[in-house]
This record gives sequence, C-alpha cells and structure tokens, in this order.
Amino acid sequence: MAGGAVTLTTAAIAALLTTAPVATAATSSFTAVADTYVQGSTPSTNYGTSTQFVVDNSPVRQSFLKFTVSGLSEAVTSAKLRIRTVSSNSGSNAGGTFKAMTNTTWSESGTTWNNKPAIDGATLGSIGSVAKDTWYEIDVTSLVTGNGTFSIGATSASADGAYYDARESGADAPQLVITTGSGPSPSPTSTSTPPPSGDPVLVGAGDIANSGSGDSATANLLDGISGTVFTAGDNVYDSGTASEFATYYDPTWGRHKARTKPAPGNHDYNTSGATGYYGYFGAGAGPSGRGYYSYDLGSWHVVSLNSEVSMSVGSAQEQWLRSDLAGSSKPCTLAYWHKPRFTSGANHAPDTSTGPLVQALYDNNADVIVTGHNHQYERFAQMNPSGQLDTTRGARHFVAGMGGASHYGFGTILPNSQARNSDTYGVLKFTLHAGSYDWQFVPEAGKTYGDSGTTSCH
Repeated sequence: MAGGAVTLTTAAIAALLTTAPVATAATSSFTAVADTYVQGSTPSTNYGTSTQFVVDNSPVRQSFLKFTVSGLSEAVTSAKLRIRTVSSNSGSNAGGTFKAMTNTTWSESGTTWNNKPAIDGATLGSIGSVAKDTWYEIDVTSLVTGNGTFSIGATSASADGAYYDARESGADAPQLVITTGSGPSPSPTSTSTPPPSGDPVLVGAGDIANSGSGDSATANLLDGISGTVFTAGDNVYDSGTASEFATYYDPTWGRHKARTKPAPGNHDYNTSGATGYYGYFGAGAGPSGRGYYSYDLGSWHVVSLNSEVSMSVGSAQEQWLRSDLAGSSKPCTLAYWHKPRFTSGANHAPDTSTGPLVQALYDNNADVIVTGHNHQYERFAQMNPSGQLDTTRGARHFVAGMGGASHYGFGTILPNSQARNSDTYGVLKFTLHAGSYDWQFVPEAGKTYGDSGTTSCH
C-alpha cells in the first residue's frame, strides 16, 4: 500500500472478519427435469420435445413441470418458480394458474391428453396478463420443502393462450430458485431492520437485477446487513421497464426498497426518460427526472449522481453539485453514480465525461467515489482527478458492479488499482465513522473473495 493511505493490520483484518454480519441464507437454482403440455383436441399426441409449454382454454391445453431438488442441507425458506414467455407470441391476458401435483412419475415423452396426470394439489399462484419474452415468478414455497421431486401443473380459463419457453429452449428453461437458511426470508414487500444506533452503514452495488440468480444472492446479503442501501445504476436489465422492475428487481433488492437510495444507469434509461426507474423508486430517487440528490448519514455527506445526463462544466448537474458540496457542513463526503472515471474493465473504458463531477468532488475534499457499469469489483488508491496517487486530498475510487448481472473480465490494469475480482457477486459495505471509514466486500454465499480496510477522511 502506498503512502499510508490504508491503515490495515492483521488485527484489523481479524476484527473486520469477525464482526461482519454472517449471511445465513444460500440460493440454489434448479432447471426442470421434465416439462410438457397436452391438448384436448389432439388427445393422443405427445408434445414432450416442444420448445414451449402452453396454457389455454381454446383449445384446452394444460402444462406440467417437474423438478428434482438435491444437495440442500438447511431448511427451505423460499422457493420461486421462474418461467419466461416466448418471444414469438404477443402475450396473453392470463398467464395461467399453477397448482401442486401428487404425481411425480409422469413421463415427458409419454404424457398425452389421454393419460395426463391429475392436477390435484393446492393452488400455488396465478399470473395475470403476460407480455412476450419476459420472466414471471410464482411463489412455490408451500410445495418445495426440501430435497425431492416436485410436480407443478398449469391451466388457464382464458381463450388467449400463454406460451412459455420449455427446457428444450436452453437458457430460458424454467427455473426453481430456492433459498435456504436458518431464518425466514423477508417477503418481497417487507422492509429490513432499521439502521443500528452506532456509526451508520451504507451498503450496495450496481448492475443488479436480471433473469439470473445473482441478484437473489446479493439481496440475501442485504437481508443480514442493516443500514442504508445504495445502488450504482443499471438497477434492472435490459431496458429499465416497469415490468422488469416488477419481475426482476422487486422480488430481490425490492424488499429493501424503503431504505434504498438509488442512482440510475444506462440500462435504466433504455426506457425513455427512465420512467420505469423513477416510477418504481418514486421520491426515493430524488426529484423526478433529475436523477441527482444528496443526504447525510452521521458525519458524512452522501451524494447520488446521474451519469446519464450532462455532466459537463457549467451543466445543471455540475453546478448543483458544486453548490451542494459548498453548503455541506459534514467533514466527510462519499459520492456514487454509474459510469466510472477509472476502471480496468475490458467491457467499458474509463469515462472521461464524468471528469467534471470528479473535479468538483476533489475541489471539495471528497473522500470516496463509487461507480458500477463494468460487472466486477475494483478498488483504487486515493487519486486526484487525473488518476495520480494523492493520499493527501485524493478520493478513493471503487467499481462495484457485482450486484447480480453476469460478470465482465479485466483488460489493461490501470495505475493505482489495488484490488480486483471478476467472478464473485457481492455488496460493498461502508461503515461511516466520525473521521474515517471502513470498507468491506461482502461475497455471495459459498464464495471466499474478500477485500477490506480503513482510511481516514481528509
């Protein structure tokens, strides 16, 4: 480490590791081992090799899915069935009703209308109107209680059929996402425990929610960490629609919405005006449509900025930032947004257009800058706006794009890059003391990568 920028002894590492919250939940995903549908008008036909399964009432079509769950060593706290509508159909006004089944011996290649198993169990859930090429989720926790084989049947009372990708489709196959742990998982609408009474905690990441399970893994980490949650943009993929926020973000990070202070990213702006983002977060995203705001946590002034609107010298955002920083009486400052000024990631180059924001923060002695955009973790030393080492006034930069979206690799490693990881989802936790801060990379369950340290404010 250079110039005493980081005070990190063996004892400090041990203290950080022993006092960090332990994530007691783990997430496992299982793909269907069988899925098919049957059709009343073709009673002897088997559709087991089809790339789709269908629920419909004209003609009458029923679907069956089977999952085998193994390797669980703890109690199931949550089980979600995730299915994706096909891209070749415009959608339906009714996505179907899904029920448990007692028959788990039916055959994908042998099931027809004439010999179909009974859909005889309790109703697990129903899906309303569906759009094409979109993931949907049904809570099946009441059925999936541990290791074993489970069958689910689906029907519809609508003459407008709903078509879903079958396991033969490959990447869009039905998924069973199971969370295990020592305590109950919060429901998607519940809020976390309030921040602790001591030094405040700020925790989060960017590049978060999509159809995979990475967002579930990082949301599980937040379940065990009190404090304020930040997001560093690209909250949902691919287009920032209201439907994507409801389908991907809300069931995972959305259960911490009440304590979240977000920032937008370029994927959030793939919907014109980022209306999905502003509509979902409401007042939590600051003034609607503007995308930048600030708040205080203990001795810290925290600024959420917007890399998707003008950041140039003299722009509304840059002028607002300078005025906001000048008006703060807090001794320490942290800022976050989406596109990084400095990054060694191979997918997105350092974004020089963010330079005026970095300069304004440097001019006002800011301590920490957090971004995302590249789907990985990287920590830099304290630097000036040109990327040169500056342990006197420089801000420490973090790229925290490991919130759940698929990982990116590294390219040319920039000067002053001190820590990197590109294969572990996680969250970045800051403990904000009166004159210093601790940082800690908290990895997803089952992974061991870690990074932590302490630095004084300017």
